[in-house]
Amino acid sequence: MKRSAVALILQVRNGELHILMIKRAEREGDPWSGHMAFPGGRKDPVDANGFACALRETEEEVGLSLLPEDTCIGRLSEINAMSRVRGLGLAVTPFVFRLNREVVFEPNHEVAEVVWVPLEFLLESSNREQMEWRFKGVNISLPCYYYEGRRIWGLSLNMLDELLSLVEK
Repeated sequence: MKRSAVALILQVRNGELHILMIKRAEREGDPWSGHMAFPGGRKDPVDANGFACALRETEEEVGLSLLPEDTCIGRLSEINAMSRVRGLGLAVTPFVFRLNREVVFEPNHEVAEVVWVPLEFLLESSNREQMEWRFKGVNISLPCYYYEGRRIWGLSLNMLDELLSLVEK
């Protein structure tokens, strides 16, 4: 099984807690092409562990070097994913960070857009919708958010649901 890691980055913006998300660039052969996601990616041999992978991938994808003062609050549960294109098993480890400084993003070719999503929007149950996803000829109804023209669903939604369950406690 391949391993990967992502960074869920929280920041208070205009008095409200937000989470950093990216819209992945449209790329042929990428099973998550165009999806809303978190900065991150596959673990390379140079990565000592998942945490190092999340740091490296965040810097590569959005140009953000997470520093020691950018507190790592913790890690969420590992999620196992299956690429519908390649059929490879993928274990994704999400790390949660708190960013206390202003930053300028420099997205690479893998990222179409960087978006700050307010946690208040995600915590409001009326913002939760259903979407239809076609898989192997079958329509499947799945939960999602639709934030300013961007659909948040799948693995990213699973990670958000775990994070939000911790925030609500």
